[in-house]
Amino acid sequence: MLFTSPSLGPLSLDQVFADINKYITEKPLEKYKIIVGTDSMCKNHTTFVTAIIVHRQGKGARYYFHKEKEKHINSLRQRIFYETSLSLQLTCHLKDFLATSGLLEKVKLEVHVDIGNTGDTRNLIREIVGMVTGSGLVAKIKPESFGASKVADRHTR
Repeated sequence: MLFTSPSLGPLSLDQVFADINKYITEKPLEKYKIIVGTDSMCKNHTTFVTAIIVHRQGKGARYYFHKEKEKHINSLRQRIFYETSLSLQLTCHLKDFLATSGLLEKVKLEVHVDIGNTGDTRNLIREIVGMVTGSGLVAKIKPESFGASKVADRHTR
């Protein structure tokens, strides 16, 4: 799985994890939040972008994103469920890495989903939030889900 960092360029998932570890251990007394969010865009195919944002609270952030193309998915419901499953899968890998590195207690993890109380996705909130919280994670929806609706969205085009 190949990621892109706006400042470092292409990175493997292991390199992303190493950079996250370095970023957090540089300033271990700061508070950190790691956000994972996925967004998609349909044209002739469907492009999914999953972003990892490491927020050093009050002191900036860095992010990485992975882009993949799938066959065209017409169903909004199917796309949102797939977006959420991509975020959950990556967050589980991230959680394992953080636990192994001894950083899990230092970091708040959030999954940002591209749904909200207005628009076509409002009927999916209960199911999608339940899917995330059932995995033991914190779910954020619009307008708080900037990881999906802003960061990942910027790279779907």
